Amino acid sequence: MTHPKEIRWKLRYTDFDRAFRQLAEGIQRYHSESFDKLLLEGIIHRFEYTFELTCKTLKDYLESKGELVRSPKSVIKKSFEYEFLENGTLWIDMLNDRNLLSHTYDEKTFKEAFDKILNQYYPAIQKVHHKLEGLYNE
Repeated sequence: MTHPKEIRWKLRYTDFDRAFRQLAEGIQRYHSESFDKLLLEGIIHRFEYTFELTCKTLKDYLESKGELVRSPKSVIKKSFEYEFLENGTLWIDMLNDRNLLSHTYDEKTFKEAFDKILNQYYPAIQKVHHKLEGLYNE
């Protein structure tokens, strides 16, 4: 019989997968269309909830392996140890920016964060998605 924590991370993965694909769709639209402030805001919002689901999925996976992780920072640290993440510092920056974006409505901050999302954060999330997808399909 499958352990409940194994089931939980796989259920969470389906939510993460859906969110990741929505973020990817937004980024693809950004590259194929002209600049649109609403599109930029939508991508930032999709990043926020995709990042949340990435951390929650990793937390659930780690717990299914017997690890005790309580905070997003402990999830990042342990995920780095499990080699889900290549650059722990980048993920801490991502966490800080996600927290900042949730409480900031400054256009300059949005544009700076958007550049990081396109060039650093999305590719990092994409790598985690790929690794979790492989585990999910085992």
